[in-house]
Amino acid sequence: MNESVLLTKVEDGVATLTLNRPKKFNPLSEEMLDALQEELDRIGQDESIRVVVLGALGKAFSAGHDLKEMRATPTKEFYDHLFAKCSRMMLTINRLPQPVIARVQGIATAAGCQLVANCDLAVAVDSARFATSGIRYGLFCSTPAVPVSRNVGRKKALEMLLTGEFIDAQAAVAEGLINSAVPEAELDQAVQKLVDGIKSKSAVAIRIGKEMFYKQHEMGLADAYDYAAEMMACNMMADDAAEGFDAFLEKRQPTWTHS
Repeated sequence: MNESVLLTKVEDGVATLTLNRPKKFNPLSEEMLDALQEELDRIGQDESIRVVVLGALGKAFSAGHDLKEMRATPTKEFYDHLFAKCSRMMLTINRLPQPVIARVQGIATAAGCQLVANCDLAVAVDSARFATSGIRYGLFCSTPAVPVSRNVGRKKALEMLLTGEFIDAQAAVAEGLINSAVPEAELDQAVQKLVDGIKSKSAVAIRIGKEMFYKQHEMGLADAYDYAAEMMACNMMADDAAEGFDAFLEKRQPTWTHS
């Protein structure tokens, strides 16, 4: 009972965060949200960490918010506080300098589906299923709708939100909710392939690129081009960009100065 709701391991530049309430399907309770926020804030300040992998133990990745906790305090003040806390944590993932990969080993529903959609990348077992299921209980999944509608096409997103029906991992790939679905035995290998691909690149370029990607997505087309051009010019002034270009021209592997 005293074991942390969130397990943390840092090794070889990779921070692995593991939701650790498997018997309760890893709910995004206040305690879990606080633990995630604390670790993400710490990781964001640690330049030695290049990638974050977010996983879970048990049959479910996350079933969303803790319904018992929500019903125990049925006040507008509590709900405002809870959803603001969850939104802050989700935004922290987007604003983190490091890419965050969801390692999805089971079902992800409601705010759990939101968490998968909100991560920068996601790999799932081919038996995983996804749903924004709040509508089944009289609650439209409004906050999950934010990242889901930014990953999935409008009509499919609304179908998920209005019906609460599950989609399987193959459909989740096709709709853009996750990057890939693999057999369970290949999950860690698939995640590691993404990790290695990111770690082999310039940390400066990755940091600039992630920040640029999310900011331009909220802009109009002309403003997005102006902003992207400015970011590319700034990136070109970095030592790593000079090294990368020289390495290409000299037909050798680059040696990044910021790793």
